[in-house]
Amino acid sequence: MNERWSLYPQAERALKKVGNDLRDARRRRRISTTTLAERARISRATLYRIEKGDSGVSISSYTAVIFALGLIDQLKDAFDARHDAVGLGLEAEQMPKNIVNKHYDH
Repeated sequence: MNERWSLYPQAERALKKVGNDLRDARRRRRISTTTLAERARISRATLYRIEKGDSGVSISSYTAVIFALGLIDQLKDAFDARHDAVGLGLEAEQMPKNIVNKHYDH
């Protein structure tokens, strides 16, 4: 039996926002769903699901739409360490406070 896992509510909301943002980006560019689906090499039904924020659509399909809209640089930098405040904070906590060189002669 192939049971589908549900996302955390925060992840579900984030995906819905991504879908809405992609739909808005398509509309701002005045691109039809047919044209965008062709450019992304997906079906119109898949594009419709992406614009609804469907978690069952593969990330490669989302990425194809992002690329076709010319937004790939935002995706590429979305998880850059410079934007990871939690990770950077944890990394800073692990840095030694004092560095002692035991082989240092006066």
